[in-house]
Formats: sequence, structure tokens, C-alpha cells
Amino acid sequence: MLRIVQFEAEWDEEAGVWWAAAVGDLGIATEAETIEALRERLRLIVPDFLETTDEIRIDLTFKVSDTVRAA
Repeated sequence: MLRIVQFEAEWDEEAGVWWAAAVGDLGIATEAETIEALRERLRLIVPDFLETTDEIRIDLTFKVSDTVRAA
């Protein structure tokens, strides 16, 4: 059985890390310095957290914002 777990991620400028939290009530959250490292971290912790041997698809949506001053 395939289980899908959705995460939303954002860049925390002050801390200098990407953080991700599971959508819904799973309570899974983590952080890493890069998106690639965040993806790898999720691949490691999600199966352990869910305590399952089922196949898991991790969907990660991230938001990036820039503030610029008009010339």
C-alpha cells in the first residue's frame, strides 16, 4: 500500500535553515541547511516516525519569497 505524506517547507532567514512540517495532524517537523539535505532527512525520519514497512511517497512543497526595493 502506498502512503502519501505531504510537507510544506519554508526558508527561515534568521536561523539560516529550511524547515518542513507535515500537513495535517502527523506532527512531523524537521529542518536542514539545504533543500537537498531536507529531502534526505525526510526520507530517513518519515518511515521511522510512521513505524511502517509500506511504501511512502513524500510530497514536499516549498515557498520562497524575495523582497526587493523598486528602483
